Amino acid sequence: MEYFKDVAVKKTANIYFDGNVTSRTVEFRDGTLKSLGIMLPGEYRFNTASAELMEFYVGEFEVKFAESTHFESMSAPCSFEVDVNSYFDIKAKSVLDYCCSYI
Repeated sequence: MEYFKDVAVKKTANIYFDGNVTSRTVEFRDGTLKSLGIMLPGEYRFNTASAELMEFYVGEFEVKFAESTHFESMSAPCSFEVDVNSYFDIKAKSVLDYCCSYI
């Protein structure tokens, strides 16, 4: 879906890793949440408190999931899911434009 309708957007940015990753929280009428963000090139670990669907619209990266021992190369457009109470490591090779859905 290219557009979100009837949503509330939190004005304050979520800022991580010294400003290298930023996002805005989007809340839908039914209470579901997503975050829309930009990730600059670098290496990051993200912990998950809930299951997540990560969708990437621009960029190239490598990702390694908690249960894996190796990184997998990916190029946008692409997506992956992460389990609740888990993590993933990402090596952003370029600027990444992403949407995180909390599922």
